[in-house]
Amino acid sequence: MTIFLRAMALAVVASLSACATQAPAPHVAALAPQQWQAPLPTQPQTQLPHNGSQADLSSWWSRQADALLVQLIESAQAVSPTIAAAGSRIAQSRAERVAAGAALAPSLDAAVSASRSNQQSSLPMGTTSQAALQASWEIDLFGGKRAARDAAQARLDSAHAGWHDARVSVAAEVANQYYGLRACEQLLAVAKQDAASRSDTARLTELSAKAGFQSPAGLALARASAADGNNRYITQRAACDVNLKALVALTAIGEPELRGKLAAAPFPAPSAAAGAPSIAIAELPANTLSQRPDVFTAEREVTAASADVGSAQAQRYPRLALSGSIGYGNFRAGGVNTGTDTWTIGPVSVSLPIFDAGRRRANVDAASARYDAAVSSYRATVRQAVSEVEQALVNLNATGERAGDAQAALQGYRVNFTAVEDRYKNGLASLFELEDARRTRLAAEQTVINLQRERSAAWVALYRAAGGGWTAPTDGVAAVASAN
Repeated sequence: MTIFLRAMALAVVASLSACATQAPAPHVAALAPQQWQAPLPTQPQTQLPHNGSQADLSSWWSRQADALLVQLIESAQAVSPTIAAAGSRIAQSRAERVAAGAALAPSLDAAVSASRSNQQSSLPMGTTSQAALQASWEIDLFGGKRAARDAAQARLDSAHAGWHDARVSVAAEVANQYYGLRACEQLLAVAKQDAASRSDTARLTELSAKAGFQSPAGLALARASAADGNNRYITQRAACDVNLKALVALTAIGEPELRGKLAAAPFPAPSAAAGAPSIAIAELPANTLSQRPDVFTAEREVTAASADVGSAQAQRYPRLALSGSIGYGNFRAGGVNTGTDTWTIGPVSVSLPIFDAGRRRANVDAASARYDAAVSSYRATVRQAVSEVEQALVNLNATGERAGDAQAALQGYRVNFTAVEDRYKNGLASLFELEDARRTRLAAEQTVINLQRERSAAWVALYRAAGGGWTAPTDGVAAVASAN
């Protein structure tokens, strides 16, 4: 028996000296490109569509000269279930971080008991009462509990970044819906004007037909055109109502109140909207990607997965636990109190895993597989982030280049329509010429408005792609966390 105990002791000592957890790297290369591939065509590889302008993304919405938009975003963020869920994840992650940190420290419990008994002995009937403090501590020999704490801290950091990402997403969604509604209102005004023009043409054509200057076919065409214009107007009005109701659902502002706010706050002129403050995009993609909370979240998930591997590996090694207590006991019998002080140190216990049918090894393999998945997800997030930034830059560049041509085309078609309409009223142009000029002018009006909407959407996309003003926590935060 003595030989067996000595052998077990030697095995424990050998295990304690030889075991060491080897977790995979907590940080991996993002594999981001070295430069953007969306430069200005006029200055290849030297300048980006933001023209080097600097802007604070956290206050970017307030710089848009549209106070109503800022108010709508704030209202939507206050009632968003997505943001509320992100806040709940922060609270849960914080609790898990506290629990993981507490596992490294000793635990202390108080115990109080009292009993009354009568024994068949020389001792009389009496009351025994005890009070004690009991302490226990599992020493983190191989860093398993420290790894669990680090994983919990990484997920807490991730939850904070996720909350900001949710706020950015809600702001972008509201802005897109708002800009879509404003564009719809502009298209509605164009449709209303077009319907009125067609109706006036139909009225004049009917008078001319009654006087014998227009054929029945011409009158039928004029009436059909008027009906088509009114149909377009009604369709556009319905689309605006649908957009408005979607904005009501996002902001939780009553529809009558929201209609009043929209009517009282006219949309800024197109020229002012086109001159919105720019967003700073660093020349190096890695610098811009560091501003994105979703990239940071994916990176912290890699860190957490690495720590999970270390924690799982530590479960395969011996565990050392220490316990003890200190207390006071009292025995009262026949009116006499007998008090005793008690204390214990120990037992000091060492548990050595011998056989578990591969359970602990399987846990390590599972944690390693989750780590590999986290690395793959992180690099995919980086690629997607690069793509989103470059797509937004391309769209901004393209809409800026198209704006001049679209406006010039609109002015030309407006002049042409006015001239053809005057000629038609004087009997020098046919109704077919008038309707053709009307169609081209209407298409040009819609093109300009839709182009403004595309440019606004591109700015919103760039705002979101650039991280919305979030900055990663400093290394000092992590250092303080690891010290606790």
